Amino acid sequence: MQAADHGRFNQKERSWILYDWANSVYATNIMAAIFPTIFVSFAGSRGDVWWGYGTSIATLIVALLAPILGSIADYKGMKKKLFTAFMLLGVVSTASIALTGDWRVMLVGYIVSKIGFSGSNLFYDSFLTDVTTNERMDKVSSWGYAMGYIGGSTIPFVISIVVLMTMGYSSPFAQKFSILITSVWWLLFSLPFLKNVDQVHYIEKAGRPTLKDAVGNILITARDIAKSRGLLLFILAYFFYIDGVGTVISISTAYGSALGLGATGMILALLVTQIVAMPSSILFAKLSKRISTRKALLLAISVYMLICLVGFYMGFSLEPHQAAYQDAYAAERRAIETGFPFESFDDPEGVRSALKTYLDQTEKAITGSNQGLLHQLALESKDVSVGDAALLALAQQELAMRLTAFKDGNIQTVRDYTDAISFSTRLFWAMAALVGTMQGGIQAVSRSYFGRLVPKKRSNEYFGFFDIFGKFATVVGPLLYAVVGSLTGRSSFGALCLLLLFLAGFIILFLAGKPLEELEAARTLQAATEAEG
Repeated sequence: MQAADHGRFNQKERSWILYDWANSVYATNIMAAIFPTIFVSFAGSRGDVWWGYGTSIATLIVALLAPILGSIADYKGMKKKLFTAFMLLGVVSTASIALTGDWRVMLVGYIVSKIGFSGSNLFYDSFLTDVTTNERMDKVSSWGYAMGYIGGSTIPFVISIVVLMTMGYSSPFAQKFSILITSVWWLLFSLPFLKNVDQVHYIEKAGRPTLKDAVGNILITARDIAKSRGLLLFILAYFFYIDGVGTVISISTAYGSALGLGATGMILALLVTQIVAMPSSILFAKLSKRISTRKALLLAISVYMLICLVGFYMGFSLEPHQAAYQDAYAAERRAIETGFPFESFDDPEGVRSALKTYLDQTEKAITGSNQGLLHQLALESKDVSVGDAALLALAQQELAMRLTAFKDGNIQTVRDYTDAISFSTRLFWAMAALVGTMQGGIQAVSRSYFGRLVPKKRSNEYFGFFDIFGKFATVVGPLLYAVVGSLTGRSSFGALCLLLLFLAGFIILFLAGKPLEELEAARTLQAATEAEG
C-alpha cells in the first residue's frame, strides 16, 4: 500500500515545491502586476488589447505543442531534458525584454518568455506523479502554490515595488530591474529541481522516440480520454473554468491601467493577493478532503463568478466618467497644441515632444490626489539652447495657469471622475482579496485531482492533454476580452464575458459527480495494486 498523507516532505517533494518558488515571480512581475503596466505605458491607450493578443498567441503555440511534447516526455529520460530546455528559454527571453524600449519588441519577448514559462510548467506539473503518492498529491501540490505565492511571488515582487517606488515608476533602471530580477530568481531556485528530481514513471523505448511514436500515443490517449466519461467531463469543465482563472491573472492590471487606475495601487493590491493566497492554498487542500475535491472546485468557481461581476461593475461604473473627462481634456489639449508657438524655438521638434510628454503627465495629474503635482511638472527638453530654456520656463507658467483654469472650469467632471477612480480602486482591492482566497487552491487541487485520475506511466502524455485544454482556454479568454473590448470600445464588457466561461465550467463539473467518483475509486485501486506488486 502507498504511504498515508502524513510526515515531512522528502527531498524530491521539497525540490519539486521549490520550482513554484522559482517561477512564480514570472507570474507576478511579468504576467500580472508590473510588466503589463510598463507595456501599456509604452504601447498606448490600446495596450491592454495588444497584451490580450500577445497572451493568446503564446498560449496557442504551447497548446498546439503540448500533446506532442507530452507524449515524447513519457519516454525514459526525456521529461527532464524538455523541462530544462523550456525553463532556460523562459529565463533568457525574459531577460531580453529589459534590453529594449520598443513595445513591439517587448511584446515579442513576452510571447517567447511565456512559451518558456508555460512549457516548463507542463513538465513540472506531470513530475507530481514522480515525486509523491496519490494520498499526498493534494498536500504537495497545494504547498507548491503556497510557497510560490509567499516566496517566489512576494519577496522579489516586494523588492521590485520598493525599487519602483523609490526611483519612480517611470525610471528605466527600476523597470529593467523588475524584469531582470525575475530571470535571476527563476534560474537560481530552479537548481534544486534540476539536481534532485528525476522521472520515475516512464515508457521504455529502444532508441530515441520519433514523431510517429508521439502521434500514435496521442491518438491512443485521446481515445482513452474519450472513452472515460468522468475524465472527459472533468477536462471539459477544466477547459472553461481555468480559462477564466488564467485570464483574470493575465489581464487584471492591463484592464485597470486602461481604466486609469494608479499603477502603484494596483500592484499593492496584487501583493495582498499573494499574501492571502499562501494560507488559502493550504486551507483549500484541507477543505477538499473535508467536503470532496469536486465540491471544493465548485465553490471556487462560484467565487470567481462573483469576481467577474465585481470586475465588470468596477469598469462599467467608471468608463462614462473617464470618457467625459478625456473628451474635455482632449479639447483643451487640441487648443493648446494648435496655439503653441513652436516656430519661436530653435528646436521646434524637441519642444513638440516635450509638450506631448508634459500634457500626458498633466492629464493624469489633474485627477490625482496630490493637488500640487500639476505645478511640479516641468515642460523641459534635453540639450536646449539658453533661449529655448527661457521660453520654455515662460510657457510652463502660462500652461500651468491655463490647466488650473481648465480644472476649475470642469470641476464637476473632474470630481466625478476622481470619485469614480477612488470607488473602482476599492473594488479592485476587494477583487484582489477574493482572487487570493481561491486562485492557488483551484489551480493546485485541479492539478493534483487530475494526477489521481490518470495512469502514472503515461502521466506526461495525459498532462499534455490537460495542458492543451488549459492553454486553449487561456487563448479564448484574453482573445474574448480583447475582441469584445475592441468591438464595444468598453473593456468592462470584455471582463463580463468571462462570467460565461466560469458558468459553463460550473455546470459541467456539477453534472460529472458520479462518473468522477467511479474513476477516482478505480485509479486508487489500480495504484494500490501496482504498489503491492
